[in-house]
Amino acid sequence: MNRRILIAATALIASAAPAFAHLNPDEHGSFAAGFSHPLFGLDHILVMVAVGLWAAEIGGRALWVVPLAFVGMMAVGFTLATSGVALPFVEPAILASVVGLGLLVAMAVRLDTVPAAAIVGLFALFHGHAHGGELGSAGALPFAIGFLIATATLHAAGIGLGVMLGRLSGGGMLARLLGGVTALAGTALIFA
Repeated sequence: MNRRILIAATALIASAAPAFAHLNPDEHGSFAAGFSHPLFGLDHILVMVAVGLWAAEIGGRALWVVPLAFVGMMAVGFTLATSGVALPFVEPAILASVVGLGLLVAMAVRLDTVPAAAIVGLFALFHGHAHGGELGSAGALPFAIGFLIATATLHAAGIGLGVMLGRLSGGGMLARLLGGVTALAGTALIFA
């Protein structure tokens, strides 16, 4: 039974792709538009789940500090964008985060919590900036609350998956495989 659940979860994560465009805030509200925003970009899904997987691989305080660092710095990046502060190389940094975090999971890199949080925080700054740049007609605060909650939810899914894999025989190898798939998907997105 556990094997079937694991296979189904792996297939779901590996096949996640945008189903349709982002919600229009004029039709669905700013919170709904913000909440849906990370859920309809393959790059966002891969990174958010990878952050959770990596936090689970590291364990200890990293289980909550690493995802919290991502969410916090994502809010900072959003604030910079909505304040008109430009960041260079936003899209390349986002793509690099998919590849980089995928490789960190694939290689099961176990850093101390603070350096791990700093790495994900740097990547999150660019993700948040991109969200701020795509605000459109949405209200900034409800939009931000929406995408931050969705991000935390994806982190929790990654942590849950990582913890579950950690309890299975050979689960560590499956987590590393998912990291490799994430890195390969990120590489494919670079050339898409």
